[in-house]
Amino acid sequence: MERKLFAKSFLSTVIIALYCILYFLEGVVNLSLLSGFKIFKYNAPVILTFTFLSFLVLLLSMATNNQSNILLFSVYRSSWTDPLAYVRIFLHIFGHVNWEHYFNNFLIILLVGPMIEEKYGSKNLLLMILFTAVLTGALNLLISDAALLGASGVVFMLILLSSYVNIEKGRIPLTLVLVIIIFIGREAFDNFFTQDNISHITHIIGGICGGIFGFLLNRKTATTGISDKGED
Repeated sequence: MERKLFAKSFLSTVIIALYCILYFLEGVVNLSLLSGFKIFKYNAPVILTFTFLSFLVLLLSMATNNQSNILLFSVYRSSWTDPLAYVRIFLHIFGHVNWEHYFNNFLIILLVGPMIEEKYGSKNLLLMILFTAVLTGALNLLISDAALLGASGVVFMLILLSSYVNIEKGRIPLTLVLVIIIFIGREAFDNFFTQDNISHITHIIGGICGGIFGFLLNRKTATTGISDKGED
């Protein structure tokens, strides 16, 4: 059963990868192979690329019996003379334990992420994702002996950031208050009173990052009157 699921997933990945390659080549050399597929738009490059790369990393983990996650896509205490220790601080957001872990994270990322990428721009979103990855990875090294992998910190960053999308000058969105109470409050409670294998502190830090990013970006927009999207 698992082999059949892996075969289907691998085939899907190959098809997606070929489509992306042909799509890119068409823009470079004016191929017409994909003229029938122009109804699709790569509307959120950072979010979609993040989704596809994490999908490939999960397949690689399954094919290597989780060895690829241990080597590259999870962050844990190791020798600081190991160059991969620094790489893992960035790459741990691509690794996931299983399909449920992956789908739980990227269902939210695909729902919320494109809206945020449209508002703040792809470059800003990429920087926010990388900053959140480094901060959560480094914090895990400092306070935990367990390995950390997955995009949940990024998920909570996006959730908090999404509450700023329709913010008005001089007013605090009620949705932001509710998100802080429901999501961050629950994670804080679970962090102290629930014993599980979930890194609740990572969720909290991701949410704090989203709150700070939203405040800074919207304050700059309010001051200059210009949306801080940058060039995509």
